[in-house]
Amino acid sequence: MPEDQEVHRGLEGVIVAETKIGFVDGQNGRLVYRGYDIETLVNNSTYEETSYLLINGNLPDRAKLSGYLAELKTRRKVPGKVLDFIDDYAGTSHPMSDLRSALSVLGSMDKDTVMPNLEKQKSMGIDVIARTPVLVAAIKRKWEGKKIVEPSEDLGFSANFLYMSNGSKPTKEQEKVMDTCLILHADHGSNASTFSSLVTISTLSDIYSAVTSGIATLKGPLHGGANELALETIKKVGSPDNAEKVIGDMLARKEKVMGFGHRVYKVYDPRARILKEFARSITKKSGKDNLFATAEAMEKAMINKVGGKGVFPNVDFYSGMVYESLGFQDNIFTPIFAVSRASGWIARSLEYLADNRLFRPKAKYTGETGPREYIPLDKR
Repeated sequence: MPEDQEVHRGLEGVIVAETKIGFVDGQNGRLVYRGYDIETLVNNSTYEETSYLLINGNLPDRAKLSGYLAELKTRRKVPGKVLDFIDDYAGTSHPMSDLRSALSVLGSMDKDTVMPNLEKQKSMGIDVIARTPVLVAAIKRKWEGKKIVEPSEDLGFSANFLYMSNGSKPTKEQEKVMDTCLILHADHGSNASTFSSLVTISTLSDIYSAVTSGIATLKGPLHGGANELALETIKKVGSPDNAEKVIGDMLARKEKVMGFGHRVYKVYDPRARILKEFARSITKKSGKDNLFATAEAMEKAMINKVGGKGVFPNVDFYSGMVYESLGFQDNIFTPIFAVSRASGWIARSLEYLADNRLFRPKAKYTGETGPREYIPLDKR
C-alpha cells in the first residue's frame, strides 16, 4: 500500500483541465470572460451576447448576434408535458429539485441525447439556455399558486424572464439589473457545479445530463444556496444599529457569516462590488432600503474585524436583496443562479468535449487491508 499518496481534500489546488473561457484572479480581484473584464461586459454587453461569447470565443457581429437572438426566441417554447410536470409536482420540495427534474424531463424528450456529436451537443446547449428561464419562471409561479405565463415575443432574455416570473413587463432599470446579475453569475472558474458538469460530459453523455449535474451540485448551501442564507442573516440582524454587536457575537462563536469570504478571492469580490451599487438603487426604489443599510453596516463590521484575513463580501451577499427587490422569494434565488450559469456549464462542457478525457481520479485507501475472515451469519 503506497504511503506517499498526498490527498488534496476537495481537490484544493489540483488542476484538472485547461480552459480559455473564464479566469478568476483571486489576488487582484478580477473576473475575466474570454479576455474581457467583467466590468466591461456589465457596462456594455447583455446576457445573450455574453453567453454567445462564452460558447463561441468571440463577441458576435451584428448579423451573428441577430441570428443568435432569433434562435433563443425560437427555442424558448417548452413542451406542454414539461409544464404539466411542473404543475403536477412543483411546490413541495425545493425549487432546485423541481428545476433538476424538469430539465431531466425536457432532456428525455430530445432524441439527440442518444450518442450526440459535438454539433448536436451545442444545439442542445442553446435549447437549454433558452428554456431554463422558462422552467424557472414556471416553477416560481407554481410556488406562488399563480398561472404560468407564456414567453413574450417582444422581450429580450432578461426582460422576458422577469415578465414570465412576475406577470408584468419590467422597467428598463429592472431589466438592466437582472441582465447584470445574469452576466455576473455566468461563469466562475472550476467551481463545484462546473466541475460536476465536466465529469458528466467526460463520459460522452449529453448536455442535458451535464447541466442537470450542475444544477444538482449548485443546490447546496455551500455553493448556489448561499445567497438564501446570506439574506436570512441580514434580516436577522434587522437594522444597521445591530450590525456591530451581532457580527461580533457570531465571530466570537466561530459561526460562518454567509455572504463573506471566498475560496479564491482574497480581496473584494469584483462581482459583489458591482452588485452592491445596483443593490443600493433597486432596494431604495422597492422600499427595501433598510436591507441595504443593514448589509452595508454588516460589511463595515466584517471588514474591520476580519478584512485583514482576506475576508470580504462575495457575490451572494448582495444578490439576495436584489432578487427580492425584483419580486422573487428566497427559494428561487438559486434557480436564478442556474439560469445564468447554464451558459458557463455548457461552454465549458463543449470546450472539454473537443479534447475529451474521461475523469478517473484516485482515492487513498485508509481501510483495513485484510484479508479478514468471513464469519457466517449465524455466528456474528
